[in-house]
Amino acid sequence: MAELFHECGVAAVYHLNTGEVSPLVPGGMARNTAKLIPALLQEIQNRGQLAAGISWYDPENTQLLSTYKDIGTVTDAFHVNNAEEYKKLMGTFNGPAAIGHVRYATTGAADRCNAQPFERTHLEKHKWFSFGFNGQLANMDDLRHEILQSKDFHLSRNTDTEILLHLISQLIAGDRRPTLPELLKTLSERLDGAYNIVFLNARGEMFASRDPLGIRPLCYAFDGALFACASESVALANMGFSADQIRNVPPGHAVIIADNKLEVVQYAESPRKAHCFFEWIYFANVASVLDERSVYLSRKRLGVELALQETLHKTGERDDIIVVPVPDTARGAADGMAFELGLPCMEGLIRNRYAGRTFIEGAEVRRSKARAKYTPLPEVLRGKRVLLIEDTIVRSTTMRVLVSQLRERGGAKEVHVRVACPPIVAPCYYGIDMSSVSQLFAWQHLQGAKLTPEIEAKMALDLEADSLRYLSYDALARSIDLPASSLCQACVDTKYPTACGQQSYQINLDEALATTHSGHSLVKV
Repeated sequence: MAELFHECGVAAVYHLNTGEVSPLVPGGMARNTAKLIPALLQEIQNRGQLAAGISWYDPENTQLLSTYKDIGTVTDAFHVNNAEEYKKLMGTFNGPAAIGHVRYATTGAADRCNAQPFERTHLEKHKWFSFGFNGQLANMDDLRHEILQSKDFHLSRNTDTEILLHLISQLIAGDRRPTLPELLKTLSERLDGAYNIVFLNARGEMFASRDPLGIRPLCYAFDGALFACASESVALANMGFSADQIRNVPPGHAVIIADNKLEVVQYAESPRKAHCFFEWIYFANVASVLDERSVYLSRKRLGVELALQETLHKTGERDDIIVVPVPDTARGAADGMAFELGLPCMEGLIRNRYAGRTFIEGAEVRRSKARAKYTPLPEVLRGKRVLLIEDTIVRSTTMRVLVSQLRERGGAKEVHVRVACPPIVAPCYYGIDMSSVSQLFAWQHLQGAKLTPEIEAKMALDLEADSLRYLSYDALARSIDLPASSLCQACVDTKYPTACGQQSYQINLDEALATTHSGHSLVKV
């Protein structure tokens, strides 16, 4: 799926002064702990590729808190492919504590000034801090308006991270010295949306917090001396922590380190959970385990659910039917479906990993790059009836190109699209780069109507596919093995878990319906 992108990923490390050094620290020196951040960020590179950065705390340096960040991937930002530059840069990352961030922008331009972490310098240690943010504030516009009501405040970036910078700064202004749990509690009362935060100040205090709904994942591990956290468990596992040591930060909780002591503290009530289901079906690394649910097993179960809906194998001969995943994240679903149906799962599409991104360009450029991104294999596809498995369809740009290429370049006899997700009919306001209502392929066809075989047939015709089938709505929660009430499924059921999310959707929907009813045609991209 080349049309959806996540906002960010966060990471943090801290070596407590226990008299021992964790074996996971480079060189066996606690002061080298900050050097662990680039490797952690590479493990969550899937969550953002526009910028990367680190802030580190070094009590042995007069510059207690320092920040380095740059645009590009982790490899680009940290000069990983230039041994001399990389070694020189890594030599500056000294200290027992650090936070890191990888960014993809849903708000704010893709330049260095929007890269994170954001650092705020100050002469007082507790007011000198840096933080990284994963998520999106649904009430960003309201908060922005409120901040600008004061003539003393200024906002220079169109990003919710700067909003957070202002709010945190206000909470510790003057003689205010809230504890970290108190700061988080007050902050949470102002925020609507998804907000995982890693924070570090010049006193050497740190927190890694997860919002009360737990919309985005956040994992941590502790071996008695070394604490580490990251947006996904795979980063901690590959760092060397055992499965027994890796935990999920509970919604409304924070891991707080202060006075050389680590605590997991609840800072806000969590009346319900709203884990984003897309983390399991697309965004997260397939090797991750999020909230005790395996990403790979969830994707495999999606394929089994698709198989239970399938009828193609019951028509005519089976020898000419193959299952083909759209690389890479649809592989688990394709494997599960093929195994359940007793059909071969073949790599009929090869992804060019070095093709340019398609999500920041205009429609025609996206189509052109989509054609370059995947290469069909005629040796696999020729004369076959292809069950093409995809994670989801958003704008439909990539899917149209793939269907055409499977026929024209691959020689497929038929192309039957199977989507391991219900129709996407609403935008996301919690950190996924989702289109407005009017640009969503499924909404253009449904516009509030219930999905029927007749509508699926029209959608297939639009894609120039022989047929199209979506995963049933109920299958989502079954596949992830969580109650539907614990998931955010707003993009498929329009039921947003926060008030501002619901309000934003209603405004967007009303605008789209007004355009449709006024006789203007919706532009397909």
